[in-house]
Amino acid sequence: MKKLIVAVLAVTAFAGSVFAADVIEMKKGVSFKHKAHIESVKECTKCHATAAGGKIDGFGKDMAHKKCRECHTEMKKGPTSCKGCHTK
Repeated sequence: MKKLIVAVLAVTAFAGSVFAADVIEMKKGVSFKHKAHIESVKECTKCHATAAGGKIDGFGKDMAHKKCRECHTEMKKGPTSCKGCHTK
């Protein structure tokens, strides 16, 4: 039974990354490269509540500025300045 549950979870996580959008256009000229983040971070729960993904509760300007910049700084990868994300 445990193996079945693990297999279902693995398939669900894989399916989520296969069907995820390549680029998500956000407000204020920010293009979020979702597939690039999947490949780089490899851990959906770093941003999402579950490995299945989905909407991020409470996501908005304040959360993006805090959480995204924090992660980019921690990983020493990705923009941390205003113009780095707000390209348009």
